[in-house]
Amino acid sequence: MNERDSEALACLLEERGYVASPAEEQADVLIFNTCSVRDQAERKAIGKVQIMKRLKRRRPEIVIGIIGCMAQNYRDELFAKIPHLDFVVGTDRLHELPRVIDEVLAQRHHVSATETGDEVLGRLYGHRRGGMSAFVAVMRGCNQFCSYCIVPHVRGREKSRAVDEIVSEVEGLASSGVREIVLLGQNITAYGLAEARRAGTYSPDLSPFADLLRAVNNVPGVARIRFTSPHPRDMNDAFIDAVTTLPRVCESFHVPVQSGANRILSLMKRGYTAEDYMGRIDDIRRGLPDATFSTDIIVGYPSETEEEFNATRRLMNDVGFDMAYIFKYSPREGTLAASMPDDVPQAVKEERNQLLLKDLAARAANSNKAYLRQSVEVLVEGPSKRNAARWSGRSRTNKTCIFNPVGGVSPGDLARVRITRTTPNSLFGKVEP
Repeated sequence: MNERDSEALACLLEERGYVASPAEEQADVLIFNTCSVRDQAERKAIGKVQIMKRLKRRRPEIVIGIIGCMAQNYRDELFAKIPHLDFVVGTDRLHELPRVIDEVLAQRHHVSATETGDEVLGRLYGHRRGGMSAFVAVMRGCNQFCSYCIVPHVRGREKSRAVDEIVSEVEGLASSGVREIVLLGQNITAYGLAEARRAGTYSPDLSPFADLLRAVNNVPGVARIRFTSPHPRDMNDAFIDAVTTLPRVCESFHVPVQSGANRILSLMKRGYTAEDYMGRIDDIRRGLPDATFSTDIIVGYPSETEEEFNATRRLMNDVGFDMAYIFKYSPREGTLAASMPDDVPQAVKEERNQLLLKDLAARAANSNKAYLRQSVEVLVEGPSKRNAARWSGRSRTNKTCIFNPVGGVSPGDLARVRITRTTPNSLFGKVEP
């Protein structure tokens, strides 16, 4: 979501006459888009902005600002912590960034824009041209309030865009050559549900997100649809039917589980059990036997026992995740879990983290070996970043494929690639005639 916000803000500033700078030292304005999901992310952001003090001494006219989740979370506290900071802009006021910069340049005083609201929903939809894939934000915020998570506090409540507005954006992207659409939301399967509740039309069988998928699937020129991240609680039958039958929805799903132990899931306030989660995965696999899955995992959650960790490990193996974001628990101030004793030793967290990473590497290697001698559809992206003599693209199951650019393929093509070699991270092959 931050990557998408940064792209849209860059477009917004360029419309006002700004030009992207090739280096920090040459810039007139430095903007740090920040994340508050993990303490480490905040520390890195603070450290980076503090380093800019040296640049500010050499060039006092430079404007430095923090935007995004940290700005929303800490607001004017950041000015006290970082005296050379010029502005902070929160998540709901990102569209005001040009005005804020103009005010700083005109008056040279601290400017803060962190009020909450929903105006940003209709303001940040510029895209850079030339890419094969594009992010489209369909909603913002989260109403889940998982006990460890800061997102509802910094991104606010769930707010969804209108279907026709999203389809119009996708149509514009498709007409410019974009082939793959990635729909974004903090809790994307809750798309439209808050609005349905307010209108009195909500029911457990309702899935406005499934309706949105169908609308995007019908846009001419769109070859592939991906999305992130769904919440298992909202993955109802209507959602399952859409993702398993719509031809442009890719067979690759990122479904955060966080833990395989029901007591821990309850403490996390996730709203489902491990059995519920497995049921949803099984439902998708019945319709899409070759689907791949990735997830988010937290190890060392307060009071997590060895047995509960092993339950997580078993669930990961049972699903067969070949990609996962595995985090060692750290308290986030302002969350419910922050009041709980952080009683799992750091060494134990590290050990559990490494065990899951080792399992993950083995599963990824075995999963990729299954593609040997298979022909897979690849969305051609262009020259590989590591070796320009080879090209790269992604399969529908989100596997990176490296191949020789023979047969007249071009970026944006859907090519058939015969896999001849695999590694845990990539597939290698030849373009078929």
